[in-house]
Order: sequence, then structure tokens, then C-alpha cells
Amino acid sequence: MKEMTLLISLFIFNACNLITPKPVDNKSQLWTPPSISQGMEKAYFASGCFWCVEAIFESVEGVQEAHSGYSGGKTKNPTYNQIGYGNTGHAEAVEVIYDPKVVSFKTLVEVFFGSHDPTTLNRQGPDRGTQYRSVAFYQNDTEKNAIESHIVKLIEEEVYSNKIVTEVTPLVKFYYAEEYHQDYEKLNPENSYVRSVSIPRLNRFKAKYPHLLKKAH
Repeated sequence: MKEMTLLISLFIFNACNLITPKPVDNKSQLWTPPSISQGMEKAYFASGCFWCVEAIFESVEGVQEAHSGYSGGKTKNPTYNQIGYGNTGHAEAVEVIYDPKVVSFKTLVEVFFGSHDPTTLNRQGPDRGTQYRSVAFYQNDTEKNAIESHIVKLIEEEVYSNKIVTEVTPLVKFYYAEEYHQDYEKLNPENSYVRSVSIPRLNRFKAKYPHLLKKAH
């Protein structure tokens, strides 16, 4: 009986390992972004699928570019497949390249909170898992204060009926995602997820904040 129990235990253990492999550090980053223009600054946020988040920030006046990547965990140079298991500690995140003379960090914080539901824990829309959690990363005390002040404002104005679960955490390292994830919504408009989730989310944001959008040329 003990031998049978041991065999069953070993089977379950091995099966679990097959389902959720231990994350392994990778030697090099997956993609290198182009250099940014002089005077630009960077901000970092996570609020669900980075395809959606990237497109939202890129629609904002003063934002030069947004890059998809991973942050908030410990695995070095994680891959999309590793992130999918939810055990790297990372969230799908974006790096926002912006002109502080045109758009402020405070406005980007408003965009962040206004474009997703910060009360859903480890979930955004149809996407579930810790990799889809809400995180506002800060690089200094000024950014931290801006984020926390906005949260206080949302609470005081009772914008949400449920508790805000957004993590406010210092940025340790941002890892760029694979090249095919960059500008994914823009380059793959016929993708079923993009059509049913990403584009509707972007359109809701545009309808809510028309004054923040880039002017048509």
C-alpha cells in the first residue's frame, strides 16, 4: 500500500511539474528597442494584456511610443511562454516613452486608472492570472506620490464601489517582450482577440478621454 501511495504521489508531483515548469532565467533579452529621442522620459504600467495597454498609451498626445514587456517578478529575461504559467512573478507591462513638455506623468497615471478596472484582482476582462494584475510602477518619490495621490482621489470621489487592488511598487527591471508583441494591435487588426477585446477597450478609452488623444493629421 505504501509503495502504491508513493507511486501515486510521484505521479502527481511529476504531472504538476509538467503543467507548471519552474521558471528559468534566460541569458539575453528578447528584443532591443530603437533609441529614443532626446528629452523623452519613461513610465511603466501594467493593466492586463499588454497589446491593449500599449495601444491605449500610444493614442495619447505626447506619447512617442509604448513597448510591451514584463516586470514585477524575479525571472531574468522571461519569455511569453514562461509568463503564461503565472509563476515568474512578472506582469505583462508597458514602457511608455513620453514628452514631459506635452504630457505629464500625472496625466499618464490618469490614463492608466481610467483605461482599466483597478478593482479586479489578477484579472482584466477575459484575461486571468497574476500576469494580468494591475501595477503602477514608480522610479522616484515624485512618481510614487502622484500615483498614491490619484488613488486617494478615486477613493474620496467613490469612483469604484469595490476596493482598488492596484500594486504601487518601485520599478526594479523592465524586460522587453518578443518583437512580435510590439505594436501587436496595430499590426494585427484582424486577430480575433484584438477585434473582440483590444479594439473595444481602446475605443472605450477614446470615448472617455477625447481631450487626451493625438490630433489627426
